[in-house]
Amino acid sequence: MTKSINPPERMELLAPAGGMRQLEAALRFGADAVYGGLPQYGLRAKADNFTWDELGRAVGLTHSLGRRFYLTMNLLPFDDDLPGFLEAARRAWDIGVDGALIADPGAFCLVREQVPDLPLHISTQANVMNLAGAKLWAQMGARRIVLARELSLDRIAQIRKGLDPKVELEAFAHGAMCMAWSGRCMLSDFMAGRSANRGACAQPCRWQYHIVEEKRPGEIIDVTEDGRGTSFFSSYDLNMIAHLPKLRDAGIRSLKIEGRMKTPVYAAGVTYAYRRALDLMELEGEEAYRRELPGLLSELDKVSHRPYFTGFYFGPPSPAGGAGPVTQTMEYTADVEGWAAGWLTLSVRNRFFEGDRTEILSPRGVRELVIAQILDAQTGEALPSVSVAGQWVRVPCPFPAQAGDFMRGVNRNHR
Repeated sequence: MTKSINPPERMELLAPAGGMRQLEAALRFGADAVYGGLPQYGLRAKADNFTWDELGRAVGLTHSLGRRFYLTMNLLPFDDDLPGFLEAARRAWDIGVDGALIADPGAFCLVREQVPDLPLHISTQANVMNLAGAKLWAQMGARRIVLARELSLDRIAQIRKGLDPKVELEAFAHGAMCMAWSGRCMLSDFMAGRSANRGACAQPCRWQYHIVEEKRPGEIIDVTEDGRGTSFFSSYDLNMIAHLPKLRDAGIRSLKIEGRMKTPVYAAGVTYAYRRALDLMELEGEEAYRRELPGLLSELDKVSHRPYFTGFYFGPPSPAGGAGPVTQTMEYTADVEGWAAGWLTLSVRNRFFEGDRTEILSPRGVRELVIAQILDAQTGEALPSVSVAGQWVRVPCPFPAQAGDFMRGVNRNHR
């Protein structure tokens, strides 16, 4: 397999790849590694995921860039799942995946025995909370442990200090959090007949609720925060970009971005911000990293998210829940398909108007662009606005851009 692009002393930036387009965006915008799944076994049954042919192409593309691909296999399997699970592990190793994430100890032991060369990572679903548990997985042959999200930085440092240095620690740095202990939630199965532990979570923690107190039947206690209500089981989103040195010093080897259900522009925007932050911190020093933090925090406000917090890293989280609706300061308006002679060719994703102030997100940075004119790419007709997803248009642009860049406009609904 191709040698990794980052030396061992640098933290790995691990980005989500819900499908091919998300994978391409994550790699293009600076991920050292990506993680994605098959339609089975990977706890994100509703993501785009990868067919076997797509997985082969995904691993090939990832390795051609000197990056790594980890396959999610963290379903909690029944006995009748295990033959297919093992066959998938064999086939994934033959394709060349760089590791598989597994949560179930029985499945782990079977794969370790029958596919011995496949590096195995312990999923956060395994709830590794202490040094004894980490040592047990290490003795069983785990290459990496994705720690439970409920650990503080001090507890992580204690685990790192007592663990064999050959065993890597991975932790979430950004994205959605679960209202249940490390994702072990039964709410979806109970309310919607869709098991979160089998990859089919309906996300009922994001639904809107009211409280009824036992001794006051029929009296609804209003917990609404705004006109759209509040989802008080729903967690705030994790955002640790301002604390990367602390994650490094605690012994985290891999920084994980959550989001296999997210769009390509989400994967691009979050990966871009964390790539820039890590490069500044590791190549130019913490002072340079601190100087650019305000802009990087603003960049993360542009993607779809709930209000941010730092999870359990600094102790019990506050606020603890009731995060409310998703927000973003910018809206994904178009994919860049090409640039030539001062004109951008765009594939429309959301409505925009002549005169709009927009920006182009690329791995090279973010540049502002005022839409001076919109032309239909086929007919050349001048258009005051566009709103049909997939329509190709051309707009004047004084700077070059490349296919795979994204255009964003101000979110008119942002409050």
